[in-house]
Amino acid sequence: MPDKPISNPQVSDPTLPAVLATRHGSSRHASLQLTIAFHPDTARIGEVALLPENTGEKTLVIGRQSPMFGRPGLPIEAVGERSLEDRYVSRSALCINSQGKSLLLSRLADTSRCRINGSELESEVLLSAEQLVSGVSLMLGHGIVLLLSRTIPVTVGDSETASALGLQGSSAYMQRLAGQVFRAAQSDLDVLVRGETGTGKELVAQAIHANSKRAKAPMVAVNMAAIVPALASAALFGSAKGSYSGATESAKGYFRQAEGGSLFLDEIGETSAEVQPLLLRALQQREVQSVGGAIHRVNVRVISATDASLEGDDCTFKAALRHRLDGISIVLAPLRDHAQDIGELLWYFLCRERARSGSGSPVLNSQSSPAEVARVADFFHWALGYAWPGNVRELENCARLVVVESVDGFQCPESLGPLAGITQQGSSDSCQGIERSMEDVSDQEFASAMASSRFEVASTARRLQVSRQSVYRRIHGSSEFRLASDVDVQVLQSLHNSSFEEVRAAARHLQVSEPALRLRLKHLLHLR
Repeated sequence: MPDKPISNPQVSDPTLPAVLATRHGSSRHASLQLTIAFHPDTARIGEVALLPENTGEKTLVIGRQSPMFGRPGLPIEAVGERSLEDRYVSRSALCINSQGKSLLLSRLADTSRCRINGSELESEVLLSAEQLVSGVSLMLGHGIVLLLSRTIPVTVGDSETASALGLQGSSAYMQRLAGQVFRAAQSDLDVLVRGETGTGKELVAQAIHANSKRAKAPMVAVNMAAIVPALASAALFGSAKGSYSGATESAKGYFRQAEGGSLFLDEIGETSAEVQPLLLRALQQREVQSVGGAIHRVNVRVISATDASLEGDDCTFKAALRHRLDGISIVLAPLRDHAQDIGELLWYFLCRERARSGSGSPVLNSQSSPAEVARVADFFHWALGYAWPGNVRELENCARLVVVESVDGFQCPESLGPLAGITQQGSSDSCQGIERSMEDVSDQEFASAMASSRFEVASTARRLQVSRQSVYRRIHGSSEFRLASDVDVQVLQSLHNSSFEEVRAAARHLQVSEPALRLRLKHLLHLR
């Protein structure tokens, strides 16, 4: 006889099924999306159109009058929706049909020109699911550049946080990142920012500080890879007058300079094994002892950043230090993983560099000829197809080079684009790419790499295929080269009111990294 269920007279409600916890927002699914990477009406760069995913027998048409595009994250009634409205694009230029998770893209006969990922589309092409995740670059006519991708759409209201924080880009990734930055800024926990080189780790750190309750106090930036172990205690914690040879006056050190504000420890993964215990104790106790001096309590928030791995059997980074730094973790995606932002970022950098160069004329205007529009569109089409191993920093440097070369109208330098045979096969700047020892690098090769890299350590290391620490050691042991941190304070003071171009010229003359020199100037202003 089977057992009867035992009833509890005290409980009359039936048992409900358990609910599985899910992350907030995880129900948002990837959708097929067209993003305007370039348009002759440049105010439309960044607009998107969401396409129905399962078309079945129905054919989607892309052309002059469809689909409708709008600004992501904003309600339709706020900005309206518009078609491409370009008379050089046919009304029915392309057709899309679903083939499972793949898409069949067809160009109709006798319609406007279309290029896909840099190649002419004569009839049709089947796009795989993997290609759609990465994004496919389309060029219609001579002036419309689109990115066709399968991505998570931006919901209404998401873009408000990003614009308030001053972050460029309208993709769902950028909006999620903005949300993380905003929440981190409202907290006072230490933050660890991770990501490939050039993904904007320092920019994120600045946004966190600027939107926190510590914003009125200084943010002091420290390159941990450049700190020599023997001088680490004095540099980080300060020193008393006469505590060592050459200490003619007392010094506060980075921790005390950042009192009440934020201490940005860049390249934290490159911190030497001898310095890590010093950092750990300072972070645990929130007190530091200056060399030859007293112990001081410090009120600082630490934001650190690295592109190095902090875990693994071969890693020398202390787990206890990592856990102490990692109160909040923010991981930045490489640019190739949010290609929807390339058009907006590239146009922003071009306009900014144009303004800094002192030229009053924009890159394009309403009087620009179709040929000028075509040159710019070609450049943006190439940019969507390039892997950007140096990420946003490389994109920024590329825009700067274009502006320098564009003296008489827009010019794409021969070192860029199809003329250089650049393909999607880019490689990231990682430890796996390091193959050489600095001992194998001659003085002449090192000097050439430094000059070609504009004296930036990370770029020099990539060119020589050596570690950044070995570049720092070579500079420290050289009588010919120095870091921006070694530039005399009097020289910095003389640059206090200098223009953008004057600081750039000074960096070339001093043979130091221009970004690092600007960072020292900002630091000097904070100390005043």
